[in-house]
Amino acid sequence: MTKTTNTGSQSKQQAGMLENLRPLIVDVAVPLGSYYFFKGAFGMSTFAALAWSSVVPAVRTVWGVAKERRVNGLAALILVVNVVGLALSFVAGDPRLMLAKDGAVSSTIGIGILVSVAMGRPMMTAGLKPFLVKGDAAREAAWERLAAGGASGSAEFLRKERLFSVIWGMVLLAECVVRVVGAYTVPVDTMVWLGSLLLVAAITLGMVVCGGAAAEPMAHLVTDEVRRQDAERERRLAVAV
Repeated sequence: MTKTTNTGSQSKQQAGMLENLRPLIVDVAVPLGSYYFFKGAFGMSTFAALAWSSVVPAVRTVWGVAKERRVNGLAALILVVNVVGLALSFVAGDPRLMLAKDGAVSSTIGIGILVSVAMGRPMMTAGLKPFLVKGDAAREAAWERLAAGGASGSAEFLRKERLFSVIWGMVLLAECVVRVVGAYTVPVDTMVWLGSLLLVAAITLGMVVCGGAAAEPMAHLVTDEVRRQDAERERRLAVAV
């Protein structure tokens, strides 16, 4: 009986994890994956691959505005990035300009993230939540209470939530600046491989800084809220008895 219960609990957690990951899969993984698929499997040009991979985020964005009366942040951001990529695909000639244009993608994402914070809807939350709630119903409920402002730790939780997105936005903008400066100061042959290294370094830096400054404190707040709710439930049961 215990084994069956544990198996059922694990299945529910896995289902919850997949549900929380759905926005990342549909709005980010599908467009990016389709871009490389169209370009690699079908040999499409960069322009054509970007255009076709924009279909899903475009539909998601329009659907959100028309039916839900809100903008789907992740889908809209990917769509904007693709549009920027389409525009930049016409840039040719100067090799240094070609290297610098890659920074436009990072800056577009960074600006989009910072704008989402200013609008009160931090975009990076969608990517963080699945890894903090882990598909657990109690942690999911604790997250929702904290995010809704109905828990004792809500104020700190919301500050950390905003900070998480702000850090990522600033890191990506910094990566753009470094890339553009490098494109015009570092030898072209060096910058070709250094550009990829800069992106990896920026992502690594973002993960490390965000982890210590925002993600870990938010995880502790979620855990504390779960414990507080459990203690409250036990207190009510004791009173009822």
